[in-house]
Amino acid sequence: MGGLVSKAKLIYHAVVKLGETYDLLKKRLETPPGLPVNNPTLPLWTVPAAQLPVDPTGTLPNHADIVVIGSGITGTSFAYNALDRDAGLKIVMLEAREVCSGATGRNGGHINPPLYHDYNELKQLYGEHAAKVVIAFRRSHITELHRVASVEDILKESQCRETEHLDVFTCPKAFATAKDNLGKWRMEMPAESSTFVSYERDEAIRTYHLADQVVGCISNSGGAMHPYRFVTSLLSILLSRHSSNFRIFTHTPCTSITATENAYIVHTPNGSIRTPHVVHATNGWSSELLRPLVAKIAPARGGMSAQRPGTALHASTLSGMRSFVFYRGSTGYDYLTQLPTGEHELMFGGGWATACEDSRGLPEIGISDDSVVNHAGQSYLAGALPQFFGLRNWGEDAKPDAQSVTGEGLPWGEGRTKAQWSGILGISADMLPWVGRLPAKVSGRAPPKPGGTPTGEKTFTAVAGEWIAAGYTGEGMVHAWMSGKALAHMVLDKEDEIKDWFPDVLRVTEKRWKEANMEKLFERFM
Repeated sequence: MGGLVSKAKLIYHAVVKLGETYDLLKKRLETPPGLPVNNPTLPLWTVPAAQLPVDPTGTLPNHADIVVIGSGITGTSFAYNALDRDAGLKIVMLEAREVCSGATGRNGGHINPPLYHDYNELKQLYGEHAAKVVIAFRRSHITELHRVASVEDILKESQCRETEHLDVFTCPKAFATAKDNLGKWRMEMPAESSTFVSYERDEAIRTYHLADQVVGCISNSGGAMHPYRFVTSLLSILLSRHSSNFRIFTHTPCTSITATENAYIVHTPNGSIRTPHVVHATNGWSSELLRPLVAKIAPARGGMSAQRPGTALHASTLSGMRSFVFYRGSTGYDYLTQLPTGEHELMFGGGWATACEDSRGLPEIGISDDSVVNHAGQSYLAGALPQFFGLRNWGEDAKPDAQSVTGEGLPWGEGRTKAQWSGILGISADMLPWVGRLPAKVSGRAPPKPGGTPTGEKTFTAVAGEWIAAGYTGEGMVHAWMSGKALAHMVLDKEDEIKDWFPDVLRVTEKRWKEANMEKLFERFM
């Protein structure tokens, strides 16, 4: 009887704890993210800061053909592709902080799309054709980003490159599931999967100099880049190429949007601007201006670090031409690229499942403050790499270059971990990005009447409206650029040009908005 009572008490306390966790997560998800904080952590990517001819708190023009909110890879892709199609567009880009200070300037630099990982689930949910289009859409980012960097002659600055990518597994069950998913994907997309090779434990450890705890890996072609330099280099080119009609205003957050009969009025602390089109490229902060998207696109804080490689790491790892994702079974995954220059820093992120702020084990979903790092998550990142490569393969911690710690005002660490920072992701309730025109119920505002523009000068664009590309759920580098490109075609009323490559399942619809709910997030993160 005593054992029965003890068990009942344990069950009772477990239920209470689960209820508390649910209530806290629900409260977070139902709270708008606010504006980006003005004192974010410092990513290694952004030092030294790009020098762009932007307008910090300058005078806004009275009107623009399009206002883009956000200066990361999504907003840059939209502006780049829209101006490529119509160089006469008057585009104003607003940024709450410095240029590219959101998720793009804080991520891991990966261009490694989840392919075999998600194909079967996508097929079950949306059908075979839709699944194949999504996979092709993700894969296209490696080629397209490299093409743009090449065309614009910024390959050196952006460090855009192909890598040998490795999915590394330390959990036998996770590796078995991955091989099963890979086999099923191979049967249906043989050409796309032809470069994928599976290595069992001994061969994986021997070939790639990994730790003894590794049970296997899957290799394929991948990509990596310096996301901050890619974006700021392109924005510099656009500001020069379109100096009379493309402007960026930093430290100019959009605080609200008003819809009038013939235009939107975008309000900022530095004035207001009228426009027929508002493009939301704010990802994790989307629901601040689009309140109906609260609990549909939720902010989440992730952790990143820059670490000096161990002195014994094999030369092939030091080349900067490999990228990794380390899968730890049910406890999440971590990701790694390496800079090809300087101290060859290892750009290591993840640790999300370990970044639990209290005894409830709640990860950092619903948090939009990137002014601090998560102690538990960063402690994990600081110690994990020698475990993945093996202590003997890692060797001693490298000594820092003198210049890397003596530069004026640089707060870099002198040990293995050179820098730590956080960034805000946008988590989608149905795990897919949201791209396209925002219906009135989703934006919370009725659009201006068709035919009306602020100036009456042009009617080249689609009917006036609000637009979005956001909710990448931690996979922005393989969704954002092409989503921004698709959005540019939509706003310019060129929908017919994207029908062969843009996945319709990513479109924003009222039906999708109604069906997406936080329970799907609870299932994945609790």
